[in-house]
Amino acid sequence: MPLSEIQPSLSAELCPRWDPRRQACVPALTTAGQGTSVTLVDALRYADELLGISGTTAGETVALLEYLLAVCYASRTCPATVDDWLDQVYSGSPLTDAADWLDSRPDEHWNLFHPVEPLGQNALLAPYLDEHGAGPAQLVIEHAGDYNQFFDHHHLEHPAPLPADVAFRAMLTQHAYGPGGRARISGKETLGPTLTNLAAGRLGTRIRVIAVGETLGDTLRLNLMPADGVPGRFNRTWTVAPQPRRGFLAKPSGRRVDGPADLHTVLGRSILMRPAVTEDGQPAVDRILLAAGELLEPLAAHHMQDAVYENAANGTAKPLRPSASRALWREAHALYAAVAERDHGPDLYDRLARLRGRRLNLWTVGLIAKQTTVVTWVSDTFPFVPGRERELRYVAERGSLIAEYVASCLSRAAYVAWTVTYPNPKPADKSSQIARFDAQPEHWAHTTEPFHVLLDDTAAAEDDGQVDAALVGYAAVLAEAAGRFLRNRLDSLPANSRGYQAQAQAVRRLESDLTGPKAPDELKGDRK
Repeated sequence: MPLSEIQPSLSAELCPRWDPRRQACVPALTTAGQGTSVTLVDALRYADELLGISGTTAGETVALLEYLLAVCYASRTCPATVDDWLDQVYSGSPLTDAADWLDSRPDEHWNLFHPVEPLGQNALLAPYLDEHGAGPAQLVIEHAGDYNQFFDHHHLEHPAPLPADVAFRAMLTQHAYGPGGRARISGKETLGPTLTNLAAGRLGTRIRVIAVGETLGDTLRLNLMPADGVPGRFNRTWTVAPQPRRGFLAKPSGRRVDGPADLHTVLGRSILMRPAVTEDGQPAVDRILLAAGELLEPLAAHHMQDAVYENAANGTAKPLRPSASRALWREAHALYAAVAERDHGPDLYDRLARLRGRRLNLWTVGLIAKQTTVVTWVSDTFPFVPGRERELRYVAERGSLIAEYVASCLSRAAYVAWTVTYPNPKPADKSSQIARFDAQPEHWAHTTEPFHVLLDDTAAAEDDGQVDAALVGYAAVLAEAAGRFLRNRLDSLPANSRGYQAQAQAVRRLESDLTGPKAPDELKGDRK
């Protein structure tokens, strides 16, 4: 029988009730600096009494923010125009209407363990949950490992229940960031072959940028785009939708997003969780079935207003992707360029540029995955002051260029030390021998903090002279540290004539390169 024809069949008596509107599930920090956990309703009702929310990972925090934004759109607690947006941000318009709307929804619509319409899940998977499901660890992106069904997944069978609030947050993160690959369920017989093919989540392959304000309420208002009266559906559960969702007997074409509420609640996975209780009697999940979810058409530009674009090799502009080899701060110039080069359309960066007299932060988040295996979350925060975006872009570009140049100087100095130390090397040993003296890893790790200090100094600068002075100071810090890192690498040389010669020549080469004719002016102590 095709999956689309199967009736949901979770037993109601086996399903405890758990409602994220009523149960605390959002980790938060109050304006008094105290950690707490609040319900979805209270997160909105008291949004201006909370500094912000903080999930277990950066991605989980983004997923929670996306869900709260979706509630604001669905309740029409969002601006209709850019002028409305400015009014709401400047006045600190409360989000109580969104809280009231959410609080008034039917209780059966918000039960994570509803037998027919489980929140955020696909009840059609119920007949296969016991046989094909895995332990709840598979729900957590950071725990699941490789999704390939032939991989050793014995750790996923661990039966320890996952508390309901943790499972809820993990589910939201899967919908937004789940990596592509294969589900660990059979693609034969009744399930349908396309059920196993997991598409990457809509945020899983790009950097998401969140404008962060002084409170949670401020953050939500900053990121609520004018909806122009078309908020779209709220994807509450798989089996309830204006149009039938995809089937699994053949690969479907992607569907078009119909509004921001729809966008922020796209069900990127078919998920079903089996209810359980913890040892202390609290609702939990002890088994889950995770399979392919919705496919979307390529998103229109107004649905990716936060995206930062970079030029690909073929000349096309693509959203900035997270990289395991290049830290986010090294791409900060692209973030500021998104504001400096805006075309004054109704996008996020154009709106932020209108907030004169304010300082806020741009928080960037991405997920790095190697094929189907999650490697790590990456995130960084950059200051933004409306009216100073061109200065911030300039120092970000110059700061990155200076760091790249210092790294190349360290590479050349390492090569000099290698040529003296190993006069007759084997070709196969060259790379490892040069790496012995190459201090680039220490340089890149160290440069993160001075670069952020440079941005902070630029954001606070009152004139171009202070900006230039900050760049010169930044360059001096990097040059001094580079010399220290190189000498530490050279300490392993033997105390003989060849060792002394290698050390002297490498240090001399570094010093000459850092102040030579090709060096950036800031490394020579010059201002523009």
